[in-house]
Amino acid sequence: MLRQGTVRMDDPSRPTVGQLRRIAVVTGSRADYGLLYWILRTIQDSQGLELDLLVTGTHLSPEFGLTVRDIEADRFPVGARIEVLLSSDSGVGTAKAMGLGLLGFTEVLAAHQPDILLVLGDRFETFAAVAAAMPLQIPVAHIHGGEQTHGVIDELIRHAITKMSHLHFAAAEAYAARILQMGEEPWRIVVSGAPGVEAIQRSPRVPLEELCARWGLSLEKTSLLVTYHPVTTDREGTDPGIEELLKALETVDAEVLFTYPNADSGGRAVLEAIQAFVHSQTNSRLVVNLGQPAYFTLMATVSAMVGNSSSGLLEAPSFKLPVVNIGDRQSGRLRAANVIDVAPTVEDILAGVQKALDPAFRRGLAGLCNPYGTGEASRIIVSTLESVPLGATLLRKGFVTR
Repeated sequence: MLRQGTVRMDDPSRPTVGQLRRIAVVTGSRADYGLLYWILRTIQDSQGLELDLLVTGTHLSPEFGLTVRDIEADRFPVGARIEVLLSSDSGVGTAKAMGLGLLGFTEVLAAHQPDILLVLGDRFETFAAVAAAMPLQIPVAHIHGGEQTHGVIDELIRHAITKMSHLHFAAAEAYAARILQMGEEPWRIVVSGAPGVEAIQRSPRVPLEELCARWGLSLEKTSLLVTYHPVTTDREGTDPGIEELLKALETVDAEVLFTYPNADSGGRAVLEAIQAFVHSQTNSRLVVNLGQPAYFTLMATVSAMVGNSSSGLLEAPSFKLPVVNIGDRQSGRLRAANVIDVAPTVEDILAGVQKALDPAFRRGLAGLCNPYGTGEASRIIVSTLESVPLGATLLRKGFVTR
């Protein structure tokens, strides 16, 4: 068994084949892996690129389903495993995990020497990888920069990654404009759309009967898909929103399926509250790892989605799915008309659920367009990775003032 902070490299000294560009891609959770999946496939299919997949975070944790096994089942070769998670539920634990990640990624990147490091989002594991790449003079390409999420420390991490990155793949024009506002040179910014939209279009679905049998669901009447993550900007580590949500759900006549919260500071407290609720409610289930095909099948089937996950804003519009978005965690992000923003109180959450379950509201979403693109992210991202000039042109950044 590996100790926390150790690294296993399956093939640390592979030479680059011919003139192929080696693209190291970081994945730290089931969530970002689902978004990266078709980009990884497209890199594999490219005649000019070589994939080097670096796996970290909750993928390597049995508590969160040991989802590295899903990656292996999908036949992606794992280039390295970087252990960062500590058995902690605090800001101190997160900071220490970032330190372990910096050490681990430094070792891996120095050994693998990729031509470009590709990262997605705003997780602390991602920050550690990018920080390690910086002194090693490895250019970074960043997906989903320029966005805002006021309710999480990821807001700060995301913008820091933007300034350390050399290529930016924005999910929408508004986010590209924000990256420009941060002084980045226009030629470095590409509007690719959100990879999640492409995943919806290309991922298979799980037969509903199989899904219901697997998780003990019926989905015959009103059903809610609930994903609630801790609000990490609260310095005290408390999150009253989860208690208010659970109190509200006690009074809703619906089948409820919870997915696991993120491995953030305060995440275990959220998880324990959900576990206690599910134990006491016969119409509720908690799933460690649905997997993307099952998750999308549920989004296409359930009556509404409740919580504070980014998937309610990025992917749910494609399903015309009503979403009750609780609190400030996603504050600042673009949202379509399917999103009902509510305060983290029992009264507001119940009012939001009632509105989401109103057939008239659902009918009003007919023809809804997803503001996060048309589903071409992997093609746009990979073609840019194939053609962008390397060397000093990419590495030496300017700062544009307007």
